[in-house]
Amino acid sequence: MSRPVTIVTGGSRGIGAATCVRLATDGHDLALGYVSNDAAAQEAAQAVRAAGARCVTVRADTSQEADVERLFDTVAAELGPVTGLVNNAGVTGPLGRLAETRTEDLRRVVDVNVLGYLLCCRRAARDMAANGGGAIVNISSAAATLGSPGDYVHYAASKAATDALTVGLSKELGPDRIRVNAVAPGIIDTDMHTTMGDPDRPARMASAIPLGRPGEASEIAAAVAWLLSPDASYTSGAILRVAGGR
Repeated sequence: MSRPVTIVTGGSRGIGAATCVRLATDGHDLALGYVSNDAAAQEAAQAVRAAGARCVTVRADTSQEADVERLFDTVAAELGPVTGLVNNAGVTGPLGRLAETRTEDLRRVVDVNVLGYLLCCRRAARDMAANGGGAIVNISSAAATLGSPGDYVHYAASKAATDALTVGLSKELGPDRIRVNAVAPGIIDTDMHTTMGDPDRPARMASAIPLGRPGEASEIAAAVAWLLSPDASYTSGAILRVAGGR
């Protein structure tokens, strides 16, 4: 049997990089999409290849239609038909109240987290339907239901949109043998918090998590891997919360 070919957007670090390595271990060939950090992308790709998988890296801003099309075209040409998509590329903008958030930060969050997911899902739907099916996993967030007041209400809203996209698209694409699910992480110990301006946030928030600790990127990767696996063959439209009980 041929190996699955899976695109992971935002695959150069954090949850994306951990997902790439886990999927490589599970027998996938990978396309690693990233927006800017060439060194991190190559490091993640090296780990994927060390696990025995083929890997291509494609620099692409998923909020741009031309970049999304180039990403999928490159993967099809170099690895073969795409069977899986992990929509992981996302931004939060700086932490803070909505009243103080800049319009350019709001726009970037919506462009990447909502429009980017839509563009990637649209292309994946076209390709997978033409090739007999596939599976999509959208990375959502526990923020979609918690609302994240005082931190990033705009980000939470974008992730609520992800949940709606997942449920609706799963019903739309089921007849095409395309499964669509989401993973909703809680607070995960990655460098995203440093990017937001609060590197100590995971440790500080641990007391608010029923399990008493932030999650690890590998724990999210495991959930993604299950949703892409044959073991989840009857699972579609699910939003799998991996948030330590929050």
